[in-house]
Amino acid sequence: MSIDYVNQYLTETEHVIRSIDRESIARAIDLLFDLRQSQGRLFILGIGGSAGNASHAVNDFRKICGIESYAPTDNVSELTAWTNDNSFDVIFKNWLLTSKISKHDALLVFSVGGGSSKASYNLVLAMETAKDVGARIVSIVSRDGGAAKKLSDACLLVPVVSEDRITPHAEGWQGVLWHLIVNGISDRSTD
Repeated sequence: MSIDYVNQYLTETEHVIRSIDRESIARAIDLLFDLRQSQGRLFILGIGGSAGNASHAVNDFRKICGIESYAPTDNVSELTAWTNDNSFDVIFKNWLLTSKISKHDALLVFSVGGGSSKASYNLVLAMETAKDVGARIVSIVSRDGGAAKKLSDACLLVPVVSEDRITPHAEGWQGVLWHLIVNGISDRSTD
């Protein structure tokens, strides 16, 4: 019955609300507020549905927070050129190097699994590149957090509440959490 599924999904969502680490969210707001104050840039990475979220988030961080923000997936020509000429693994790393990422910048990573040597390795290489130059990293991920949990200055881990619905919960909560962060920065800016 459809209503049973709706109730189950929303019950799982309530569990995420009760379980999510609020301190990590506050740390992400503080980190990105400081980025705004120091006029650093924010690079937002995601693959698949998370790439769509990255594009939307660029709009919000630029328009609402006044943070210079970019997503490499918004430039399909460059992204496919890196893929064709080098490999899918290095697309984000090379894009960040061309963008001259520095210690004044930050990386925001949207990923279901957080990256590993077997999945989303391009995110791992990008985070390592950011770390190498001293850029800060915020991630919104699920599963066990993957490489993002180890490399991030603030890792917002969406708890697994259903093995069958990890991806929809992870990608849906990316939206909830980046909107929370954006509005947290905006509200703090008016204080």
